Amino acid sequence: MLQLIAIISLSASFLCALLILAEILAGNKQPMMIMNFVYPVSSLYAGPLALWFYYRVGKKGSMKNIKDKQMPMHKKPFWQSVAIGALHCGSGCTLGDIFAESFLLWVPVTLFGSKLVGTWVMDFAFAFVIGILFQYYAIKPMRKISPVAALVAAVKADTLSLTCWQIGMYGWMAIVFFVMFGYKIPVTDPLF
Repeated sequence: MLQLIAIISLSASFLCALLILAEILAGNKQPMMIMNFVYPVSSLYAGPLALWFYYRVGKKGSMKNIKDKQMPMHKKPFWQSVAIGALHCGSGCTLGDIFAESFLLWVPVTLFGSKLVGTWVMDFAFAFVIGILFQYYAIKPMRKISPVAALVAAVKADTLSLTCWQIGMYGWMAIVFFVMFGYKIPVTDPLF
């Protein structure tokens, strides 16, 4: 039964990502270029919740809607800014994890005698690099600062949130992997 739930959840997430991507390609581009990647990627882990947020906040704030309504860009409510920051961090982590796991299928890494620890280290490294890039492309155009200053600001802005995100994910994975299923789920299985 859990296998079926995992497949349905993954399918719904991919469908939500495709719907958001279709909206963006249909002209609902975001004022901040990086958000055109963040919204669809966020659907890969948040599924229908990310789709709801996109329609509630993202699409309304698209350049097309701002231009059509001839409204100036406005300051978002605090809860929306926090949610966008979380989506931003989560999408960088998600892409990093996807790329790392794809790499690890071909080049397995073992640390301290554990393939899982090696996987977590590689996941963190990929997520950190991509997360910093996502922050960089958010900060650089907003602040109009030098590339080095933008990179330093990106590292400052993303290190703690990205580390917390990854630790939370690894904690849950450890509970599922070690306690609930006892090492029996291959990483290529949808249930993983």
